Amino acid sequence: MPAKNNRTLHIDEGEHEGLLQMVDGKSLIQGDTLHVLPTLPDGFANLIIVDPPYNLARNFGGNKFTSVSAQQYEDYLRSWFYPLCDKLAPSGSLYMCGDWRCSSSMQRVIEERLTILNRITWQREKGRGAAHNWKNSMEDIWFAVKNPNDYYFDLDAVKQRRRVLAPYRQKGQPKDWEETEEGRFRTTCPSNFWDDITVPFWSMPENTDHPTQKPEKLIAKLILASSKEGDLVFDPFLGSGTTAVVAKKLGRCYCGIELNLDYLLLTAKRLLLADQDSTIQGYTNGIFWERNSGK
Repeated sequence: MPAKNNRTLHIDEGEHEGLLQMVDGKSLIQGDTLHVLPTLPDGFANLIIVDPPYNLARNFGGNKFTSVSAQQYEDYLRSWFYPLCDKLAPSGSLYMCGDWRCSSSMQRVIEERLTILNRITWQREKGRGAAHNWKNSMEDIWFAVKNPNDYYFDLDAVKQRRRVLAPYRQKGQPKDWEETEEGRFRTTCPSNFWDDITVPFWSMPENTDHPTQKPEKLIAKLILASSKEGDLVFDPFLGSGTTAVVAKKLGRCYCGIELNLDYLLLTAKRLLLADQDSTIQGYTNGIFWERNSGK
């Protein structure tokens, strides 16, 4: 029996047929990424967001991924990353998610085809502790482009709102902050360390049973920074559909590949719900707010 406030998304029996029709083979594609990529046109994606299986043992709805050596994992990455780069537009950007185990392997493989501009580290604030090791509470996102002299990046779209605890005044007036009815705040430029992300959990409406679901707020930052309205955002490991859902909420087109049909149906349901509610927790009125700010 789920808790009273449990809002984890599930597919009801009567929804299955209608959601199945949304798996159209164009914007939502069921299949193995390695086999589907050759069927897609080169250069069609303005932005690619990749959240592949990390180099650890995971069960993705019956599809099991086993931890392997670093060399084997890099070979696995190359098997689909090389053809994936062909799908990126000449001025396009790519973000790849990873953890500490596989991040260095990802860096090496990405640099073989693209130019890395930065490594974002975001604080997960979730996960089990370990008796003989440090708790893992952060992950990386590699930011890379095809052409370092020609790519899109909108700094103003991803500025962050932070509460001012020690306000500084100059000639009696606020310096670099403003007084509002809700308190004193400073609007700051984003850095490559993100400590404002809340990982989806059972009381959040975006939550699903997918084991490695990324937060909508996290993906929103990537989409707003590196794409324009109407651009196409591509996710070759779509999972529970967060990339597609956030792209839709932010006025972008989307395309995603996912092997597991149940996850694709969750994506379809989330896309339908996005028609009714386009809000993204932590992102209000064009500003990203601090964690637990109530926004």
